[in-house]
Amino acid sequence: MTVLLREAIGDRLRHARTNQQRTLREISHSARVSLGYLSEVERGQKEASSELLAAICDALELPLPELLHTVASDMASVDDMVLDGASVAGSQHGDAASHVGTEAEAASSAASGGVSTALRTTIASPTVRVFAA
Repeated sequence: MTVLLREAIGDRLRHARTNQQRTLREISHSARVSLGYLSEVERGQKEASSELLAAICDALELPLPELLHTVASDMASVDDMVLDGASVAGSQHGDAASHVGTEAEAASSAASGGVSTALRTTIASPTVRVFAA
């Protein structure tokens, strides 16, 4: 399973915004980015520039380094996921053959009508910081 960086960043931005109970409109206005573009960034459909990420993070009062660190941790945890009891990435063998084999097994299971519950991730909630004004 490959997670794209833009998808992971978008998930975290949306998570931060919804935890603050703020709307796309509020953040897009504060960050000076169109509402449609911000929505596409959150859905992982657009790759945001570093300037745009900084503006969105400022609007969310979320430090950019914290966002990037969390996204890196999320992506690393996906690498350590387990697929039907066999490690997908970061396995002891670490070779491409074992990785291809587990993907092939998952595809075979899905083709035979089996329900695949192998690929599941849980993204931990970030630490919420409250600043007094």
